[in-house]
Parts: sequence; C-alpha cells; structure tokens
Amino acid sequence: MPTPQPLPGVANMIAVGSGKGGVGKTTIAVNLAVTLGQMGHRVGLLDADIYGPNVPLMMGTEQQPRLLEGNMIEPLDKYGIRFISVGLLNPGDRPLIWRGPMLHSIIRQFLQQVQWGELDYLVVDLPPGTGDVVISLVQTVPLTGAVVVSTPSDVSLQDARKAIEMFRQVKVEILGMLENMSHFVCPHCHNEVDIFSKGGAELTAKNFGVPFLGRVPLEPGIRKGGDSGAPIALLGEESPHGRPFFEFARRVIDEAGKASKEDVIQIR
Repeated sequence: MPTPQPLPGVANMIAVGSGKGGVGKTTIAVNLAVTLGQMGHRVGLLDADIYGPNVPLMMGTEQQPRLLEGNMIEPLDKYGIRFISVGLLNPGDRPLIWRGPMLHSIIRQFLQQVQWGELDYLVVDLPPGTGDVVISLVQTVPLTGAVVVSTPSDVSLQDARKAIEMFRQVKVEILGMLENMSHFVCPHCHNEVDIFSKGGAELTAKNFGVPFLGRVPLEPGIRKGGDSGAPIALLGEESPHGRPFFEFARRVIDEAGKASKEDVIQIR
C-alpha cells in the first residue's frame, strides 16, 4: 500500500463524514468551510460525495473549473473558499455510475491535480457510509482528523457509531461528533421541540471517548441558505443562526491543533 503523502501548502485536512445520508453532513461541511473563512483562515472545500455532489448548489455556482498548464485544475472561488466538486464536471441530474477504481482515480485527481495553493484548512465532504471513497482518501493523504455528523435519533446514531469505528480502523483521528437538527425552536411560542430527540450524539461521544463538538438546531434558515447558495454562516457570529457554526468551528480548530501536535510527537 502506498504511503499517504501530504498536500504541499495544506496545513490541515478535515474530513466530515456520517454513517448514513440525510443527516445534513454536506450542510455542516459547507458551513464549516465558510465559517473558517469568515474567521480569517485560508480554506478549501473538496466535495468527495461523488454520487450526491450538492456542494455546487449550496455554494451557489455551477461554473466549470478551468484547466491550467500541466493538466492542473483551478478550483472555483466563492465567498473566499476554494472548492471543487464532481458536480461541476457533471452538472445537471445525470447520475454517475462509477465503481471502485474510478472513484479512487477522481479522489486522487481532486487532491493532487487541483491547484489548492496555500490553505490553513481543507474541508472534505465525504459520502455517507463506510465505502471506497474514505479508503481512497486515507490511502492518498494523511488526514488531520474527521468530524462525525449525526442527528440525535437512534437510527442515525446507530450508523454514526459505525462511522466512528470505521475511522478508527483506518487510523484517522476523530476530532469529535456534532449533533445536527438537535432541536427546533418554535417561532411563535419560542419553546424547544425535540423532533429527532436530543442529546444522543453527546451521549454517544461520551461512550466512545471522543469530543462532543456541539449542537446545530433544526432551523429553516439553514435549509434556505443551502438551497439558495448562500450558506447561513455568512450571516456571521452575531446572528443567532450563524453562531452555532462559529462555536462548532472553534472546537474543530482546537481539536485539530491537538491532533497535529500528537502527530508531531509520534513522528519524533
């Protein structure tokens, strides 16, 4: 097996994954990238969800990337975030019917042939589940760590536990768990409604000995931001809807810093 090689100029690579679809993983990945950018960091976003590439919609552009000299690809730049997605190469509703070797090839291309430049963070939006893309990623580059996204429902948490075990098996540091769609605040009575239950991700994180990174509520504005190509994190930390993403991003930065220090110690 080839030894994973760091990407020149990329300081931290953070994978955002989940055990199942429908938990808002791409929404979290996009808003994490935008939040880190809003905090002044140089950020890239790699859409590795080959079968469901929603990042172009959430970033508000389907412009095709330019091919540069040396067969390099220029990533798109939106909101100060450099990003690439197979959805930019295969726009529309036509599905991609690819198997393992082709998936490995496109992941390697997005990592090694995209002109990322100097980045503090490269956020990678993984497909749901525990399949080929994750294996290709960890075989190609060393990850700083992974974030596992789950709703608080038992069904979602069952698959999130599998995702935690998968990352452990491939020796990827788990930066922590995030509980998405944690609760809904009624706009009329302002009471919290636990539509998908609440607190399950925090308990799971505790049981598995991984950090808990916070909660993001079930908020219509988050969905509207994704559908309109204007991620809600753009509203900033002063916005009550943007604030949870800034709290989450700070925890990710802290955990990534710890993981990087541990890597240095192990190398020494």
